Amino acid sequence: MGMTAELTKTDIPGLTLLRRGKVRDVYDLGDKLLIVSTDRLSAFDHILPNPIPGKGKILTQVSAWWFKKTAHLVPNHLISADLPAIQKSLPSGVKLNPEAFDGRTMLCWKAKRIDAECVVRGYLAGSGWKEYQASATICGHRLPPNLLESSPLPAPIFTPATKADEGHDENITIKQLSHVVGGDSVAAELQQLSAKLYTFAAELLKEKQLILADTKFEFGYRDKQLIVIDEMLTPDSSRVWDAKSYKPGTTPASFDKQFVRDYLERIKWNKQPPVPSLPPEVVEGTLRRYQEFLRTVTS
Repeated sequence: MGMTAELTKTDIPGLTLLRRGKVRDVYDLGDKLLIVSTDRLSAFDHILPNPIPGKGKILTQVSAWWFKKTAHLVPNHLISADLPAIQKSLPSGVKLNPEAFDGRTMLCWKAKRIDAECVVRGYLAGSGWKEYQASATICGHRLPPNLLESSPLPAPIFTPATKADEGHDENITIKQLSHVVGGDSVAAELQQLSAKLYTFAAELLKEKQLILADTKFEFGYRDKQLIVIDEMLTPDSSRVWDAKSYKPGTTPASFDKQFVRDYLERIKWNKQPPVPSLPPEVVEGTLRRYQEFLRTVTS
């Protein structure tokens, strides 16, 4: 699978654009949504100048696979990721060009979004590793001393974060989450559903020689029931390592966005505009990792 034509922005005549997120363009269909995953790439809360051609298709295919695989555990918003079936649900006269939209479009139920990211961590990495170094805690969870970077945690932990369409997501405690979502019982249900999904996915990936270090889920209400929305267990929303080369105290080979973050750290970008462009080898290396993730997970 080589480079494909890129899609960075959509405009669908006859449909109302509800929002343009960091990666997805979302259109309002009444009680449903049309979600198009573009090839935009964000890192450190900024959209990078260059897209990753074909990335949106990979995200959509991975999410659709997981939505179907986990529907027996937790309901989700996916209706269809099949373009001909989606086309039949659109208003008369609205046509989606298969060259642009095939493989990167989902028809989903509309849900009232919970404004929090539900993060589950099984390993010490990323912002969790930075917080642990400073305080031996992550989001209020006290951890054992002397853990190494990439170490497995004694048990997976739930570390929610604020949800920001623009700007920086902030790690919060479960008590703070309760205030955001409207009570302890909702926070407890989000924790329980997130843990159930993480455990299922981690076991499945383990069979494929992959480690699910951490991932984030998003939820919303549909008919007073919490369902999973947005994306699920993609290279954008998860940290996934090669189990064969994994060793605590090192930075494991990954199949996710960390490759881009590492480059931006290496060039000492201050994480403020202007946002630097990625060289061709970083674009190609990112796409290669995403393609390998899709192949390995869905095979």
